[in-house]
Amino acid sequence: MSVAAAIAQCLWATGNVPSAVRFARALGNPEGVQERWLQRRLRVDAESEFGREHDFAGICNRRDFVRRVPLRDWQEHAGWIERIRGGGQGVLTSERVGHLAPTSGSSGARKLIPFNASLHRAFACAVGAWMWDLIRLEPGILGGPAYWSISPLAQVEEGVQGGVPVGFAEDADYLGGWKAGLTRLLMAVPSGIRHERNPEVFWRRTASLLLERRDLRLISVWHPSFLDLIVDAARRHWDGILDGLSAPRARDLRAAGEDNPGGWWPSLRVISAWGDLAAEPGLREVARRFPRCRVQAKGLLATEAVVTIPWRGGYPLAVTSHYFEFLTPGGDALAAHEVERGGTYEVVVTNGGGLWRYRLGDMVECTGFLGRTPTLRFLGRAGNTSDLCGEKLAEPFVAACLGELWPEGAGRPRVAFLRPWLSSGGGRGYFVVTDEVLGEEVIGRLDALLRRNPHYDLARRLGQLEPLRIGVEPNAGFPGRPNDLRRLGDVKPMVLDSVVSEGGAGEGCVEEKVNKN
Repeated sequence: MSVAAAIAQCLWATGNVPSAVRFARALGNPEGVQERWLQRRLRVDAESEFGREHDFAGICNRRDFVRRVPLRDWQEHAGWIERIRGGGQGVLTSERVGHLAPTSGSSGARKLIPFNASLHRAFACAVGAWMWDLIRLEPGILGGPAYWSISPLAQVEEGVQGGVPVGFAEDADYLGGWKAGLTRLLMAVPSGIRHERNPEVFWRRTASLLLERRDLRLISVWHPSFLDLIVDAARRHWDGILDGLSAPRARDLRAAGEDNPGGWWPSLRVISAWGDLAAEPGLREVARRFPRCRVQAKGLLATEAVVTIPWRGGYPLAVTSHYFEFLTPGGDALAAHEVERGGTYEVVVTNGGGLWRYRLGDMVECTGFLGRTPTLRFLGRAGNTSDLCGEKLAEPFVAACLGELWPEGAGRPRVAFLRPWLSSGGGRGYFVVTDEVLGEEVIGRLDALLRRNPHYDLARRLGQLEPLRIGVEPNAGFPGRPNDLRRLGDVKPMVLDSVVSEGGAGEGCVEEKVNKN
C-alpha cells in the first residue's frame, strides 16, 4: 500500500473513535439519546414546509410528535420528494438536499431518498462505530485496502433541468465530507467501475482488480451471492486475468489454484455480508470457502437508514444515527427503550434527510439488550405476504418454518424460498425454489410446518392449494431475479417471493417435481 494510502488508513481509523465512544455511551441511555436526537431535529427543521405544516415549534415531547405527525410510507412522502427533485429546497428539511438516492427495496418500483449533510453524518457515525469495533476484533484490516460494494451498475441522473441529481457519483459519497475522501484512497476497486453497463465486463474487471491486490484485507458486500459471482468470474477468465498481472502475483495465484479462493488473498481478514433469512446459507458457504477469515453478518441497513450495527457480538439499534419507533402487532408505536425481549415489531424511522415517521417495512425481533439498548434480528418484510386463496402466508412465518426445517442451518441449501404459482387451468400452489434437488421427504416436512398456519392448512385440505412443488434453479442467487444486476445493492434476502409465477417456477427453472403428499 502507498504511503498516502497508509496515512489515509490511520486518519480514517482515528476519525472513527468519536463515533464509537458516543455509541458506546449511548447504549446505556437510549431513552435520553433518542429524545435529544428528536428534539434537535425538530428545532433544525421547524422552518421547513413540512415543519410548519405540522407545527414542529409546538412539539414538546414524543407524545406531541406522535399526535401531530402521522405514520407515512414512501408513497405518502413521494409528493414532497418529487418537489425536491424538481429543485425545491426547505421542503421536508431545512438543510440543503444534495442528492436523491434511488432504491427499489425488496419489491416494487424505485424510491428516491433525500440525502443531506445530516443523513451523511448519520451513516458515517454508524459505519464509524461498527468499523472501530471491527478493528478491535481484527486490527490487521488496517494493513491494506478494502473492497466495498454498495451500489453496482448504478448511474447518476440529473433528472429535470435545475433539479436535484439522482444517485451518487461514488459509493464513498454515502459517508459525505472528509471521510468520503479518505475512503476513496482505501478502495481496492475504484467506485467508478459501477458505471459499467455490461454485466460480464463488470464482473471480469472487478475480479481482475481484486486479484491484483495481494494485500486485500476486507471485503464488504450485500448478499453473499455477490461474492460468489466475483469468484465465478475470476474462474471463467482465470488465464486472461493472470496474464495481465505482475509475474510474482500471477505466480502466487497459480500456486494457490483457481479452485481455492481462500488462498487468493493471504492477508484477507474480514468478509462482511448479509446473514439473515435466505442469505444465511450463502454466508455459511463463504465461511467454508474462506476458512481463515472472520465472516461477519451485517447489521440491518437500508438506503433510508442504518437500523443495527455489529457491536460486541450483538446487533444493537443505531441509536445515535436516527430516531426509531417500533409498531406492535396491535398498532401501538413504542420508543426504543420500551421494546421487550422476544417481541416482534415493524420498524419506523425518522432520519435527518427528511423522512418523518417513515414505515421502513422491516419486521424485527428483539433478541436482548446491550446496556439498555435493544438488539434486533431481521425477520422479513412487513406486508410481504402471499394470498392465492386466503392462506395469508407472511414472510416471517415462512422464515420460521425454513429455520425449523434446517435447525442451525444444517443441510440447508444455499438458496431456498417459496414462490406462488397459478395455471391457466385454475391450479394454484407454491414452489420451493432451490439451487439443488431436495428430497420429497424434506418437502413433506416443510408442508407440515406451513400447515400450522390454519388458513394454509384449510386451503390444502379443501384442495384449493396443490401440494408443494420443487423448482430447481441452479443459478439462483437472488430470489426470483438472479440475473437482474441493477438490483444487487437493493434486494434484502427473501424467503417468500410474492410475485406470482404463471404455470411454472419461473425463468431459469430447469426442473420441477411435485410432492404427492
